[in-house]
Amino acid sequence: MIRMKLEGIGEIQSLHFDLEARQLEVIHEGNSDPITASLKELDLGAELVQTTESVAENKANQEDDQRKALWIVLVINVSFFLIEMTAGFIAVSMGLLGDSLDMLADSIVYVLSLMAIGKALSYKKQVAKLSGWFQLGLAILGFGEVIRRFLGYTEIPVFEVMIIISAFALVGNTASLIVINRAKSDEAHMKASAIFTSNDIIVNLGVITAGVLVKFTSTAYPDLVIGAILFIVVARGAFRILKLAT
Repeated sequence: MIRMKLEGIGEIQSLHFDLEARQLEVIHEGNSDPITASLKELDLGAELVQTTESVAENKANQEDDQRKALWIVLVINVSFFLIEMTAGFIAVSMGLLGDSLDMLADSIVYVLSLMAIGKALSYKKQVAKLSGWFQLGLAILGFGEVIRRFLGYTEIPVFEVMIIISAFALVGNTASLIVINRAKSDEAHMKASAIFTSNDIIVNLGVITAGVLVKFTSTAYPDLVIGAILFIVVARGAFRILKLAT
């Protein structure tokens, strides 16, 4: 109720609830009177406790931490998108190609998240929703490509390339998740970034597994099966983001 009531006030940066103490911290710009008036209209006994400038200063520091974290993971994801896309074509691996597309999706998410820093709560929720729909679209396209390859002839992937490249990507994504978690933000766009990166780690492990199975079976089917599973995981992450955005 409170979030919906305050949604139209563009000066609001973020809301932090302490349900047990029945307290709400609002990070905002300008006068607090419109916020207080809106809350009193809900008849929940709202009362202004205090207003302080130091909150804005702390918010600025938090935003700087978020920017640094997002720039680091953006560089990592763009780099591995290019590496895995190239390696995927060389190794004829659906798993690597799928992972590279996931890296591209994440890169776009991080760009959108950088745009969201310092914006109103409603804008951040829209960023999370847009990124969720984008990743869901890529998951559907990737799954369609897996089906097409199942129905037609495909070469056996180069398992050595799959395993080595995915291992490096695993290290990069693990570092990205650590950087995001250190930002210690519970806002929607940062949570979206953490979910995407967690999905990437699962994808990397899946591609490594597919490479090992390709080696022992001498067929392309493990790569295709793992690829299909990974795109389902990506779609699941997209649905989590869309739920978070609402």
